[in-house]
Amino acid sequence: MSSNHFDGNYYFNPFNFSTHSFWQVLKWMITRKPVKWPESVSVNQQKKLKERVSSDELEVTYVTHSTVLIQIDGKNILTDPIWSERASPFSYIGPKRVSLPGIQFKDLPPIDFVLISHNHYDHMDMPTLQKLQVDYSPVFYVPMGNQRFLRSKGLKKVLEMDWWDEVSLYSSNQLIFVPAQHFSARGLFDRNRTLWGGFMIKTSNQSVYFAGDSGYGPHFKAIRSRLGAPTLACLPIGAYEPRWIMQSIHLSPAEALQAHLDLNAKQSLAIHFGTFQLTDEGIKEPVKILRQEMQTKQIPFEQFWVLNPGECKQIY
Repeated sequence: MSSNHFDGNYYFNPFNFSTHSFWQVLKWMITRKPVKWPESVSVNQQKKLKERVSSDELEVTYVTHSTVLIQIDGKNILTDPIWSERASPFSYIGPKRVSLPGIQFKDLPPIDFVLISHNHYDHMDMPTLQKLQVDYSPVFYVPMGNQRFLRSKGLKKVLEMDWWDEVSLYSSNQLIFVPAQHFSARGLFDRNRTLWGGFMIKTSNQSVYFAGDSGYGPHFKAIRSRLGAPTLACLPIGAYEPRWIMQSIHLSPAEALQAHLDLNAKQSLAIHFGTFQLTDEGIKEPVKILRQEMQTKQIPFEQFWVLNPGECKQIY
C-alpha cells in the first residue's frame, strides 16, 4: 500500500530531501580527508545500575553512540544497542569502536524493550540483538520492512511500526514511531527497502523522544505539535561532515540545538558522537560546536546534556 513515504516498493522522505548518487558518494570516499581520531579513549564503565526505577522515576544512562538505557516507570528500554567492536557486517573491517560501551553487557539490568530506529549497522547490530534475545527475550520495536529479517536471525518478539503508529507499551503507557529524515540499507541493492524513524515513549507524566538518525526538517515541529514537548529528547550531534553530502541525513550540532528548540524539550541528551569515526569531523568537534552554539543563543549547558559513556542522570 502506498503512502506519503512509501510507493509500494521503496520508502522515501516526503520532506525537502536531496539524495546523492553512487558516484558522488564514491568521490567523497576517495578524496576525503578526515581528521584523525585517537585509537581509543578512556572510559569508566558503570557497574552500579539500578535494576529498576520506581513508577514515577526516569533515569537515562548514555552507553555510547546511539545506545541509551532508558529506565522509566519500572521498565528498562534500550535504543539502537551496539556492543560490537565494529559497526560493520564484518568483524575485521569497517568503522572501529574507539570508546568502550559505558556499561559492560553483563552488567545490564533486565531489558524489557528494544527500540531500533533503522537498519544501518551502527544502529541494528545483530550480534548484540541476538545476545539480548538469549539473555532477556525483550520485545523489539522496528521500522516497517525489518520484521522478517530479524525473525530469520532468531529474534522472537518483533513488532513493525509505520510513522505515527501508536502501540500500548505496557499498562496505559504508549510508544509512537515518528518520522525522521534519513535512509536505509544493509547491502548494495536494498536501499530504502525498509523504513527509518524515531520513537516517542509516553507515560502518564513523562515522555522520552529518541531521534535515531536524522537530517534537519519539519518533522521536529510536527512531533511536538502532535505529541507534545518531550521531557527528554535524545538527539544526534555527530557524523555530519562534509555537509555537502551529510546535511540531508545527519544533524549538525547547530541543527541538533535547533531541533531541541523545535521540540521545546525540557531536557536534551547528545547521542551519536565520539564512538565510531563515520565521517570527517574530529572526535571533539561536535561537542565543541554544540557548546559554542548554546553560548551564542544563551542557552544553559544544563539543558542539553553531553554525558560520558556510562554516566547516568535522573530527570525530575
